Amino acid sequence: MAKIYTTEITSEQLVSDNPIHQRLFKAYVVAQEYVQGDVLEVGCGEGRGVELLMAKAASFTAVDKIDDALSKLRQRYPSAVFIAMDLPPLHNLPDNAYDCVVSFQVIEHIPDDRFYLEEIHRVLKPGGLALITTPNRKQSLSRNPWHIREYLADELDHLAAGIFNHVEMKGITGNEKVMAYHEKNRKSVQRIMRWDILNLQHRLPAWMLRWPYEMLNRLNRNKLQRQDDTLVSGIHHSDYLVTDRADEALDLFLIARK
Repeated sequence: MAKIYTTEITSEQLVSDNPIHQRLFKAYVVAQEYVQGDVLEVGCGEGRGVELLMAKAASFTAVDKIDDALSKLRQRYPSAVFIAMDLPPLHNLPDNAYDCVVSFQVIEHIPDDRFYLEEIHRVLKPGGLALITTPNRKQSLSRNPWHIREYLADELDHLAAGIFNHVEMKGITGNEKVMAYHEKNRKSVQRIMRWDILNLQHRLPAWMLRWPYEMLNRLNRNKLQRQDDTLVSGIHHSDYLVTDRADEALDLFLIARK
């Protein structure tokens, strides 16, 4: 069984994960402004934003590779369709079928990112909208061994512009409270990275780094909570903000129309 709650995915049940959970949840809050009609979510995970998306959708379909998570979602949302698959491609999903495709924090895990975007384009109806988020590499604190790659704003914009008719790049950033947490996190990670005198985080293959990354990331989040629980537990999705200055944002928020 695939592990669901890694530090990469985060749990809304763990207080130490709260700042990251709220950051990821913010994308769904923003998406409500755009979502309508027949909606597909690519990579729904444990269903962080399913309820918000379904409230705006005429029909809702979601795909993910973790079938154990989907089994729980099928029970919780019986009117929705949940399909287990590795992707891309979007197996057996028809062309021109969806008004909106949402895919948050997925593209950085996909080896063939262009094919992934082409598949999203394929299943969209003419004029349909894709909403995609991914971490801004400029703000990354260390190598994430769960990611195939990370993007700068102009890199993702250029990739998507070669596939979609119109693209708009926004970002999700934070207010002073969020950035205070981000700065504490950055300094803490830097202290840990000082021990990596051989630069192993960039020299070793990703699979060798995942266990130490998980262990150190969890210890670091727990430490930040102990140091300032009010800050960690007090961050809310409203503390994250949409910005047109995508190159400075924590996450990139791509809006692409077919």
